[in-house]
Amino acid sequence: MSHDQVRSAERSEAGAGPGAGAGASAAGGAETPFLELLARGASADAYEQPVLLARAEGRSAEWIAALERAKPLALRVRSELEGRRRREAELSALFETAHDLAGLRDLDAVLRAIVQRARSLLGTDVAYLSLNDPVRGDTYMRVTEGSVAARFQQLRLGMGEGLGGLVAQTARPYVTDDYFKDDRFQHTVAIDAGVRDEGLVAILGVPLMLGHHVIGVLFAADRRARVFDREQIALLGSFAALAAAAIDTANLLTETRSALAGLERANEIIRDRSGVIERASDVHDRLAELVLRGGGVHDVAAAVSEVLDGTVEFTEALAAPARALEASRADGHAVRHEDDWIAAVAAGGELLGALVLRGHPGLDPVDQRTLERAAMVTSLLLLARRSAAEAEQRVRGELLDDLLDARDRDPRLLRERAARLRADLDATHVVLAARLDGPAADADQEADARRRLWSAASHLAATRHGLAAARDGGTVLLLPLEPGDSATELARRTAHHLGTAVHEAVTVGASAPVEDLAVHPDAIAAAYAEGRRCLDALRLLGRTGDGAAAEDFGFLGLLLAGDRDIAGFVDRTIGPVVAYDDRRGTDLVRTLDAYFGCGMSPARTKDELHVHVNTVAQRLERVGRLLGDDWQSPARALEIQLALRLHRLSVLGQD
Repeated sequence: MSHDQVRSAERSEAGAGPGAGAGASAAGGAETPFLELLARGASADAYEQPVLLARAEGRSAEWIAALERAKPLALRVRSELEGRRRREAELSALFETAHDLAGLRDLDAVLRAIVQRARSLLGTDVAYLSLNDPVRGDTYMRVTEGSVAARFQQLRLGMGEGLGGLVAQTARPYVTDDYFKDDRFQHTVAIDAGVRDEGLVAILGVPLMLGHHVIGVLFAADRRARVFDREQIALLGSFAALAAAAIDTANLLTETRSALAGLERANEIIRDRSGVIERASDVHDRLAELVLRGGGVHDVAAAVSEVLDGTVEFTEALAAPARALEASRADGHAVRHEDDWIAAVAAGGELLGALVLRGHPGLDPVDQRTLERAAMVTSLLLLARRSAAEAEQRVRGELLDDLLDARDRDPRLLRERAARLRADLDATHVVLAARLDGPAADADQEADARRRLWSAASHLAATRHGLAAARDGGTVLLLPLEPGDSATELARRTAHHLGTAVHEAVTVGASAPVEDLAVHPDAIAAAYAEGRRCLDALRLLGRTGDGAAAEDFGFLGLLLAGDRDIAGFVDRTIGPVVAYDDRRGTDLVRTLDAYFGCGMSPARTKDELHVHVNTVAQRLERVGRLLGDDWQSPARALEIQLALRLHRLSVLGQD
């Protein structure tokens, strides 16, 4: 920020009306430099400059305080703006498809767009769509994306053959991790040759359904072994539903054109329905525009309410009428319930909620289809947001796994990967090992509890600009250490936070602070081992649900710590006594050594030191004030004797 900009802000402060207080003037003027930074899209680092510049110019404490208050607000606004732009980019591909369908003109173009976007969002090598040919009684490739083999692109398959045949027969999604080793479906020479030419290994297929009939299959495939998770299957299923809707819409348009050519009465029917069809197109345009602007599911419901001239609400699954909701999910259509219409919001068999049209018993079939497609768009929105959140969690976990395994030692690449996740590897961090300690009824419940712990840890890492990954039956976190904070306090806060989030006891062991992680990634593995030792020690001591670092275990911490911080142990145990001797020229350390060597007997100690017994008592009283009243308890006395011996050895080593 330039000097002219600061002085301009000062003039704004000076120009405040006579009725305004000095604090209000400072607060108002302090916002100006941050508004200018927001306007030009400056980086987060630039938001430090107004405060630094004000300090350098000797501005008043009130002005600097106002800048300090304005800065986090400006950073919050900047973060929100960046988040909105990112969500718009992620959702654009999904809702462009809905927009294409709303203004359907060319079925092939819409199907190509669906296949291209399905391949892009699932990150597969190839995606393709096959349709059934009722005339020839077989199935043919309609659209392929990413395919390089001509024979594969021209395949025609007999009914019941290949993975697609299994999907068509059962009307359910199927996935194979290794096509040629899977014997659940019928292999043929022609199909296997085409798949081999294309080099495909893992294939996922979902049915294209019109009512209860399978009209084709949408596939996503990789040229390497891959496991498709539930969310990816659901997402491809949603695209298949869009493809079926596009085909259905195209069929409707074809029937309409035939009716127009054959019957005058059909003209009147089309005119009667045209307004409803236009409303359907309008609602899809509105939904696409709304979501691309960053809208949510309730905004979608509001847009559909306006088009259908009624009240549409999104409700959770438990709040909707159970029987009507289940019927809508099973049938794939909106279902009337008293004076309302219920459209299930579902994806891949998972029920996400419902769109409810209130007080509208009479509903045109096209308006009913509009409500159903709005429910489909809502499910895509919910899935996209969930996928985006889980994708970021996976990326954070992959970076931490690489750091723990020291796979990537290029500091520049490590910093770049961390920066994309808003993490700073040059800051001081603590490695924390977390594990659940509640009893699990069975393996499924234990796996679910671990997933909840990983999810809570990932959320905490994202909000703290750190990293998290599932490891060794628990979770490992890499969190930055704030100035003035300690590894112990961070471990305790983390144990409390995670335990609250998962409603179970979570024990957390912490490493000592580590630095320069990009330059020394192997330090993270050592720190994680130290955190694991602290975690095991807490559990052995019965301190489940607590958090601690090696420094909390006294001399046991020497065994737990990765770097064997002997000097730190001595300083924590008898440091005040050593410092007192250095400042005052006294002999408290030697007195302590003699006292323990004489069996903690003041009488024998005075003979050993050749001083009066009162002198011994006075020195021991001073030791008590420096170390605390419990310094002679068995546990403290053991630690002090060990520290005295280590101190003596270190002094001899220096000599």
